Amino acid sequence: MHLSHDPAAPVADPISFDDFLKVDIRIGTIISAEPYPEARKPAYKLIVDFGPAIGRKTSSAQITANYALTDLHGRQVAAVVNFPPRQIGKFMSEVLTLGFADSDGAVTLFAPDRKVPDGSRLF
Repeated sequence: MHLSHDPAAPVADPISFDDFLKVDIRIGTIISAEPYPEARKPAYKLIVDFGPAIGRKTSSAQITANYALTDLHGRQVAAVVNFPPRQIGKFMSEVLTLGFADSDGAVTLFAPDRKVPDGSRLF
């Protein structure tokens, strides 16, 4: 399956509600962000705290165009927490941090507009 960042792309094939429930999207707070110069595409290495049930997880995020490292600490983000870990170069990314492409194609993070408890699940 190819994901398009084009806002004019057609809607994806229908899925069942049970399929949607299999994707575990949670809110966490970025507690650490550092450069990842070894990545093929510009990225940061994040550590995100998802609260006591899930804990801290790592994520490689291609968000350098819209965010300075100093913008990230303490920011809440949404992430898929139940994908298998993925090796990104020498770094193991444990969660998929979610975002949308802006008009230039750069990633804008997806987050709640008000603070919610870390570990809260999207429903």
